[in-house]
Amino acid sequence: MSATTPGTVRAHQAAGSQPARTATATRAVVAAVAGNALEFYDFVTYAFFAVYIGKAYFPASTAYASLLLSVAVFGIGFLARPLGGVVFGVMGDRIGRRASLIWTIALMTVGTLGVALTPSYASIGIAAPLIVVIARLVQGLALGGEIGPSSAFLVEAAPAGKRGLYASWTLGSQGAGILVAGLLGLGFSHALSHQEMLDWGWRVPFLLGLLIVPLALYLRRAMPETLHAPAAPAQRTQGAQAQHSGRLVLIAIGVILGGTVSTYLGNYMTTYAITALKMPPVVAMGATVAVGLATLVFSVLGGWLSDRYGRRPVMLWPRIAAAVLTVPAFWLLDARPSSLVLVLVSGFLATLTAISGAASLVAIPEAFARRHRALGMGVAYAVGVSVFGGTTQFIITWLIHATGSAASPAWYAAAASVLTAAAMLAMPETRDRAT
Repeated sequence: MSATTPGTVRAHQAAGSQPARTATATRAVVAAVAGNALEFYDFVTYAFFAVYIGKAYFPASTAYASLLLSVAVFGIGFLARPLGGVVFGVMGDRIGRRASLIWTIALMTVGTLGVALTPSYASIGIAAPLIVVIARLVQGLALGGEIGPSSAFLVEAAPAGKRGLYASWTLGSQGAGILVAGLLGLGFSHALSHQEMLDWGWRVPFLLGLLIVPLALYLRRAMPETLHAPAAPAQRTQGAQAQHSGRLVLIAIGVILGGTVSTYLGNYMTTYAITALKMPPVVAMGATVAVGLATLVFSVLGGWLSDRYGRRPVMLWPRIAAAVLTVPAFWLLDARPSSLVLVLVSGFLATLTAISGAASLVAIPEAFARRHRALGMGVAYAVGVSVFGGTTQFIITWLIHATGSAASPAWYAAAASVLTAAAMLAMPETRDRAT
């Protein structure tokens, strides 16, 4: 019998585990893409049809007031995100990533049904906006709980040297949701009259999104669990680790700030084109398609680049470019409001956000210890998106009205990018860390 050294055993174990790890990683991406895309599709479809939703549920004396109420309720959905980040982050770190992700998709389904099936204000009066507000809170709770466990899962399931690429699908799947919502919105805006869109057409995309729920639930039930995989040994006491994690949460919120404002400005571009630039809806929906496609493609590129060159440079330089170029891009769009310029500006700004955001959304979970990862990432993302994403569309709607300038939202986005660039400089480089 030949002798077996410890090194030989480790080599055999590593070789034997690689196919299983690759299969785990593949299933992780498919499950995360399906679930994230569905949840983000459901959540942002509201933004794309805000004009119609405002008239259905929030009638007011002017179109501006109705739209402002509608986007304010869009922001209400963000109030529940921090609670979702805490509840499902704790669940993900104690019970498992898979269980929390199944719960979030179930909650998102309930919230979406509430938005899609509630009768209009004209039919049931004040009950209509109240039900929609509750439905948005449920959606916010679900989406707030989604990012922490799913990001942790992707980072832990990825093969060595590919964590950036795999985790980039957190943002890439959001782009897929935006793209599908935009294509459906473009199709419905072309096929239906304005009155048909107002009466019932805006509800159909919500209901179509629910068709993928059984598949998404099936994929998530089949996900492998990564919570209890071997982790790197702890190098800090519990007190020092808690202090370190608290500091990381604050830095992470700053990192998320600029990308969040840019993302929700991008999601608002269809409504912006209709209301501020006076473009027809069928033309305005092109902005959503451009944003979704750019987010899907360039977030994956950003993840790949972060594996090659590190997280910090890939997230920092596009954010600096966004700080410098967002205002000139809006000046161009305001001066030449054509469909081509709308698509180019929307796609270009979304590209910068996607590359930077993909690197950010892998650097943040990597920076946390495994036992705090879902909670730390979930809270940082939920708070950052709630405070800044939830208010973005309300603020830019007010800015356009108050200043009379269609380019005014760009200044807000540029200022947010400057603050985020500073936070990114404080973020540690995590590419070579063990998970």
